[in-house]
Amino acid sequence: MVAQPELQNKDLVLWVQLLAEVLNREALAELAQAHPDVRYAHGFLFQQLVEGPRAVGEIAANLGVTSQAISKMVRELEAVGYVERLVSGEDARVRLVGLTARGSDAVQVSRDVRSRVNAELAEALGSERVESAGKTLRDALQARGAMPEVRARRVRSAQGLKDSGR
Repeated sequence: MVAQPELQNKDLVLWVQLLAEVLNREALAELAQAHPDVRYAHGFLFQQLVEGPRAVGEIAANLGVTSQAISKMVRELEAVGYVERLVSGEDARVRLVGLTARGSDAVQVSRDVRSRVNAELAEALGSERVESAGKTLRDALQARGAMPEVRARRVRSAQGLKDSGR
């Protein structure tokens, strides 16, 4: 992909994309050891449920996909024990989707993987450089107007929620 990396040193977007691919591949491989049924696209749904159960329509709106797409993913994840459907306490006609204990464990494993990788990067590069890189990337998100999406857990996949096998 990058024939002459030294010519691309000022291409932040390229390096971020490459690093994201490497880190995603590593994180998903490690996650698969404990949770082999979890796929890349599932993480977007899980992020919607971290703070508690939500209605399918709300999740779909947050992720910019159809309710049918979310319902399909919910059925898949429900069948393997990661999510469950719940009755809303406010309106018995409304069904919510929430993480099960297994789903919460998958989220925790992902967090643990990120924590370990951050520690490895701090060891390899120095904690000040890693902290500075993190701040630079947050500033870049801010410059692109994306921090409200990040804070609200509404970052959408660039590829949609089609499961590409990642």
